[in-house]
Amino acid sequence: MLRRLTLLLALLLGGSLVLGGCGSSLLGGLGDGPSSQPSVAPVQVSGAVGEPPALHYEQPYDVVRPGARTVWPGSGDAVVDDEPVLLNMYAENGRDGTVISSTYIDAPAWYTMSPESLGSNLYDTLRGQKVGARMLLVEEDDGVPVILVVDVLPTRASGVEVPVADGLPTVARADDGTPTVRVPAKGAPPEDLQVQPLLRGTGPQVQVGQVVTMRFTAVRWSDGKQFDTTWTPGTRPQSATIGIGQLVDGLDQGLVEQTVGSQVLLVVPPSLGYGGTSSDLAGETLVYVVDILDAHFQVTEDESTGKSAGKSQGDDGGEPEQQPGDDSKEG
Repeated sequence: MLRRLTLLLALLLGGSLVLGGCGSSLLGGLGDGPSSQPSVAPVQVSGAVGEPPALHYEQPYDVVRPGARTVWPGSGDAVVDDEPVLLNMYAENGRDGTVISSTYIDAPAWYTMSPESLGSNLYDTLRGQKVGARMLLVEEDDGVPVILVVDVLPTRASGVEVPVADGLPTVARADDGTPTVRVPAKGAPPEDLQVQPLLRGTGPQVQVGQVVTMRFTAVRWSDGKQFDTTWTPGTRPQSATIGIGQLVDGLDQGLVEQTVGSQVLLVVPPSLGYGGTSSDLAGETLVYVVDILDAHFQVTEDESTGKSAGKSQGDDGGEPEQQPGDDSKEG
């Protein structure tokens, strides 16, 4: 019964569905658009940032009037047309509260702020919103009441500038946030891991076992040449679970307790990078500049209820396609 709806949401959360082009899109019937309040039947939304929202409403939910409203406004940068937008999404079946789909199972979804990427109704809902906003949307699809919560996440670091210690690489940022790393011309690289916040964000601290979504650039200390980056046009951020060996040890250690929204410089010695491997980077000291965009614990669907249940820190939710520090991407 829910197969088609689940497929639509799976595609939506995966970033590949153009809502405006679908004959029966998930958000295609939002009536008057974002100015239209959802159904007169109340839906209460609670829950902390970085966790799946808790939805409270009378079941079965009756969508009297589809629409959207702001649960809370954001205080960060405004979303910009034709620029990237990063979203956490969580959807329930209003009949019984079962989870239809959720980015908290894996990682946030990356779009372009355009009707072609988001679909016209979700695009209109997000226009004028700022990073940190949470939106509630309700719609009925094939008789199924869909209740969707969307969180707007940062696409680049922001925060208070932190002075850089002497002897470390320096970083310049382009207008769009792209970092350029300059390694000191003289002097041997440090023997130990160096962790230097460059911008201190205001989000929660990264914890071992969380899925961290990040944009990064990486260069060799020896010649300053870049060997990896997610800042090229069309490249999505990368996500990895911290502390379980999906990243090089220097990143696993250095990103823990950094705050979401921060930009962090890490100088990784060979022993915490690719030392002892057959990689061309085995003998290199590596320099990473990482923008931390999101961090959350993965959740899994409880088969008995369909509700989301917390996933233990020791569980491995599957390895993302590419990781910072993965020599399969070596340039």
